[in-house]
Amino acid sequence: MRVLYYLLKLYALAVCLRRYGAIRALASIDGMPDWPPRALRIFTFYIPRRRGLPVAEGERLALALAAMGPAYIKLGQTLATRPDLVGRPIAEGLTTLQDRLPPFSFKKVKATIEQDLGGKLQDHFSAFDETAVAAASIAQVHKAVTVCGQDVAVKVLRPDVKARFKRDLALFEWLAQMAVQHSVEARRLRLVQVVAKIRETVLREMDLRLEAASAAELAANMAGESGYRLPAIHWDQTSERVLTLEWVTGIRLSDREALVAAGHNLPALGEKIVQVFLKQALHDGYFHADLHQGNLIIEANGTIAAIDYGIMGRLSKRERRFLAEILYGFIKRDYRRVAEVHFDAGYVPEGESLEEFTQAMRSIADPILDLPIEQISAGKLLAQLFATTERFNMQTQPQLLVLQRSMVMAEGMALHLNAQANMWAISEPVLELWIRENLSPEVRLAEFITNIPRYMERLPLLVERFLQDREPRNAEHNPVVLVPRAARLWPFALGLITGVAIIKILML
Repeated sequence: MRVLYYLLKLYALAVCLRRYGAIRALASIDGMPDWPPRALRIFTFYIPRRRGLPVAEGERLALALAAMGPAYIKLGQTLATRPDLVGRPIAEGLTTLQDRLPPFSFKKVKATIEQDLGGKLQDHFSAFDETAVAAASIAQVHKAVTVCGQDVAVKVLRPDVKARFKRDLALFEWLAQMAVQHSVEARRLRLVQVVAKIRETVLREMDLRLEAASAAELAANMAGESGYRLPAIHWDQTSERVLTLEWVTGIRLSDREALVAAGHNLPALGEKIVQVFLKQALHDGYFHADLHQGNLIIEANGTIAAIDYGIMGRLSKRERRFLAEILYGFIKRDYRRVAEVHFDAGYVPEGESLEEFTQAMRSIADPILDLPIEQISAGKLLAQLFATTERFNMQTQPQLLVLQRSMVMAEGMALHLNAQANMWAISEPVLELWIRENLSPEVRLAEFITNIPRYMERLPLLVERFLQDREPRNAEHNPVVLVPRAARLWPFALGLITGVAIIKILML
């Protein structure tokens, strides 16, 4: 019965695409094989189209994805940032998914606020606009005035969104499990873990208290960054399903024509967005991971105000170093270093050839690094990367999925603002500074010296484990002469002291 349910669900998705006339839009995606759109037409040939559909294919695809559910809306939002992948007309049509979805009723908004915050709506807001200013897949936003007279934006979670997301994710999980059972390639790509990461990220977005905490942490990290800010959170009017924050006046990044009319420097804005994202990811390891055009507002003075922090990404120091060295290696065309970093991180299985992997990295990067981004075929590039990971038996790294998605979206916004934007040229100054501040010999030496007390604390335990591993297993045939602990430890302690002394002499 469960299999039948999921098969019917897949068929219903195909019918939805047909009903909204969106199959042709899928065929225009760069790298899409011919057979999926053809199969969809064959299996749904008898389904009539709805009347009064928009002429633009992108808008029809947006309507279909909106009807499918919030998980598919998220997919459409990502595609909207990639005109190089889906074409500019379709990308522009998909922007309607960012904040122009049908809102739910004010009656439900009022009920949610009163249930979560307690009391009556008037106890918290002296004025409240019943018409939503924006409605997206997870929540919608209303303009209001607090009882203290401050203009605020009130974000309210959709009443049924959590159940719908869980329903969509259950289908994804089933598809991943079926693929893993029948495909070696699916196991290599770790599809089950990938879907689990998506579930974790999405369900976290359903608690607006976590979003408020994310905003506070990111605001503290970015306090010294000029030209970029986050609106203040009103904690007294914030709960699991309600988020209240400072009202921001400006132009949405999605409205390119209005930005031009207001005299903003679009290429500079694109560069700022990419560089701020890289600074967040590399410096603090904590970054805004929902970078579609509807989530950035440009104020009159050119400051970028970021909103919607439901999806955030974290990177460990090891992952940050991996990211920086990989990107910088590609920029400098040091492909051997790129390969070495992959091997050092354990992403390439033991036994594979470093030289062949280096050559593979060169074959991917050399043809594209000198081109403006609009001339790069994202489909061909992704196909090359996929073939390379398959060739070297590399597994997908689920912990890097949010980062990869965010980099794609940041790059897409730079392209939206400036068709000649080049991700590599924009990234180079940020990467150079981070590497100089974190990976130079002087910094590594200082880091080692700082960690010496921690190393010394762990030394006795490590030495004991080392000696235990060296002791013979059979005591009857291999008698052991017991040595006092102090006598066993002194050579290692002497070695450590000598090493510290040498380091200090080198620093003089």
